[in-house]
Amino acid sequence: MKLLVVDDHPVLREGLAALLRQGRPDAEVLQARDAHEGLGLVDLHEDIEVVVLDLVMPGLDGLAAIAEFGRRRPALPLIVLSSSEDPHMARQAIAQGALGYVPKSADPRTLLSAITLVLNGELYVPPLILNGGGVSKPPPRRGDGEAEIGQLTERQVDVLRLISDGQSNKAIATALDLSENTVKVHVTAIFKALKVINRTQAANVGRSTGLI
Repeated sequence: MKLLVVDDHPVLREGLAALLRQGRPDAEVLQARDAHEGLGLVDLHEDIEVVVLDLVMPGLDGLAAIAEFGRRRPALPLIVLSSSEDPHMARQAIAQGALGYVPKSADPRTLLSAITLVLNGELYVPPLILNGGGVSKPPPRRGDGEAEIGQLTERQVDVLRLISDGQSNKAIATALDLSENTVKVHVTAIFKALKVINRTQAANVGRSTGLI
């Protein structure tokens, strides 16, 4: 698998790359010193599976960088690794499209677990957000969120329907004749479009809006 680390501190970048290779021996880790360089690598390497992004770097603002990565590669999972432990900042990053927020003070295993989680189509919500009083605004409902809901493709609605039935990614892949990796991509896109953080919430929004 191929991962991208975007951080302006070379020592931290190298250490993080080493950690990722240790946790995932099959991983190829690309490195970028700022968001602009990271976006260029994403354009060059279509097989990047996850981006780990520092939130405070020279040049493009962290939140704007999240949005730009999402614009160029909507289904590419992105995890923020930040020195900030401010719950508000974490909620902003997730609301902007990040699928995880990991403080740099966290145990290294936390980052590896977060990566595994988002690659499985889930979202990593750190305790600092939960302790800070919620993740973000409630998911939009039909009438005030048509644009977000309308972003779902017909295939993603099929995936959402099976999610609501409690099917695993593997079972969904078999039912729809897709690869498991493709299902993960669809699940990630569904979470972003519906502004939810887990499968249960996605299913609830799907039913309440009449999508499924």
